[in-house]
Amino acid sequence: MSAMSGVMAPSRPVSAPGPMPSPFSLPLHALRIAGKCALPLIAWFSAGQAVRFGLLYLGTEISHGDARQLRLVATIAVLTLIVMASMTVTAGMLWSVRGALWEINARRAGGEEDERYWVSMNRVAPAFAVIYLTWGFHVEDARDFVQTDYLHNVDDFLGDSFLGRSSTVGRGLIDLDWRISLGLMAVAFLLRALFSKMVERGDGKVSGLGTALSEFAFVFFGLNATFVLANARSDWVSHRLAISASGELVTQAEQSIPGWEAFWGAVGEIWPYIVDGVFIPLTWLTVAVLVFGTYADDARTMLRDTRFEKGIDKLYSTHSITQKSVERITGGFQERWVPLANSFRQTLTGGVALFGMMCLCYVSLHVGAEYAMRGVRTLIGSKVEWLWMLVGTPVDFVKNLLVTVLTMALLAAAFDIAATRGRRTAPAPEAPEPPAVRDGRTGVSA
Repeated sequence: MSAMSGVMAPSRPVSAPGPMPSPFSLPLHALRIAGKCALPLIAWFSAGQAVRFGLLYLGTEISHGDARQLRLVATIAVLTLIVMASMTVTAGMLWSVRGALWEINARRAGGEEDERYWVSMNRVAPAFAVIYLTWGFHVEDARDFVQTDYLHNVDDFLGDSFLGRSSTVGRGLIDLDWRISLGLMAVAFLLRALFSKMVERGDGKVSGLGTALSEFAFVFFGLNATFVLANARSDWVSHRLAISASGELVTQAEQSIPGWEAFWGAVGEIWPYIVDGVFIPLTWLTVAVLVFGTYADDARTMLRDTRFEKGIDKLYSTHSITQKSVERITGGFQERWVPLANSFRQTLTGGVALFGMMCLCYVSLHVGAEYAMRGVRTLIGSKVEWLWMLVGTPVDFVKNLLVTVLTMALLAAAFDIAATRGRRTAPAPEAPEPPAVRDGRTGVSA
């Protein structure tokens, strides 16, 4: 993977067009970026898929056999590396298109030096880990691991089923003893705190990557302990007075308020589409903004130049205990929504139309890919038995390659247009006043 960090887009400067870039030029700009940077994008994706498959295969190999608890520890460590590989490839694909962006070339023209890949990764990793885990992108990695385990060990699974024995196939991520899980969770927590302090002080060349690695390990190693402890306390929590009272209030509201159940039922049906069509694209745009170096995840940046700015300034001017208390209460909300709000606000510098175009292009790309995949499967057909066991993987690879490359180009183009429009509409900096000329005899200003 490190060898790929030297693959970049063409170094020839790309200048922005004369007129203000239009939000409706987003699809064409994305295709231009994808065309100019096709080679590094394809190379990053292909290398990432090879590493991902190798790690998945390794995990399914080591999760079965003697000394099972030690094997399960190694299996979860492999899952952590799989997620780290996904982060590395995503950041690498976005980083490789820097040379084709107007904003980056404007920075170069202003004397700003290019950021090296591993420097960018070290800065990106902590926030990427929080976003990746908060929005549940790791679930797909765990699902792929379980699916690979079943396909790789299908004979053992069927044999155990026929003999009436409990099978370990597909259970490599959930069978770790909760006491071992709790201990490893504590170790990962301490490492995360250590690396986080190093990041705050600006120490260490890989402190950011260490923070991300310990963040992933903290979550994955703690899953088993959290699950067991949550089940142990579920009955106790369900019978507490406040919990019981809140459940009764919800039931009474459903019975007494006209349209309550219908309203929330409609919201429940619409919400997944809102998440997939608006929040997920905005989340990946947050990652792109993070890679290109203008990321912000604090509430003060989000509320700058609004009516709430004075309130947030007062909060940050209070005692540190008050600030920490508020952060503990609102921590989950901030991790999930504040980065998205900051990215949404930055995108709005290019106009509301740009954000709408980005979401429309993102959804159209993914929905169109599914319909195209259906057409390809219909065209190939399935008259030959087990045919798709052979051709399914290459077809899926080509489809995922095209979708991923175009998605990364789309995110980069959305950032580029927003940043370029923001740069052109920003007021020019005021020239500093010339120094006063002093009389050499009296020392008085002339």
